[in-house]
Amino acid sequence: MEGRDAGRELSTAVVAFHEAVGASLGVTAVDQRALAVIAGAGSVSAGELAKEIGLTPGAVTGVVDRLERAGLARRSPHPDDRRRLVITAVRGPFGDTFSGLSKAMGELTDRYSPAEQAVIADWVARTVEVLREQTRILVERDQRPS
Repeated sequence: MEGRDAGRELSTAVVAFHEAVGASLGVTAVDQRALAVIAGAGSVSAGELAKEIGLTPGAVTGVVDRLERAGLARRSPHPDDRRRLVITAVRGPFGDTFSGLSKAMGELTDRYSPAEQAVIADWVARTVEVLREQTRILVERDQRPS
């Protein structure tokens, strides 16, 4: 497998894995993306989450509802403004779901030298940049008035 085929296969495998995770936990891919943002930040407001993942506040309410039902996140009063809520990730089945992947990826990474790992990390970082830029272009194009 080379070049473009490898990238396509990687993308397909990642999507299939996240679909399996979602089916196992009863959440969508968007919910998983939101949970990653929440966990990375420690806690976020609904408005911050909406901005970060490109959803309306109303859509974020549905996302957080599903994450709460799955036991993956919780809402609590904002410490400085009790009229606002913060959303926090809860360690639970989501962590367990990824433990096998984490172990397997650690074993895979250990097969490479530090220099090889640096090249792989560079490729992944640049790929993420390309994907984010292409996502931005598509979103802006689709938001233009017809």
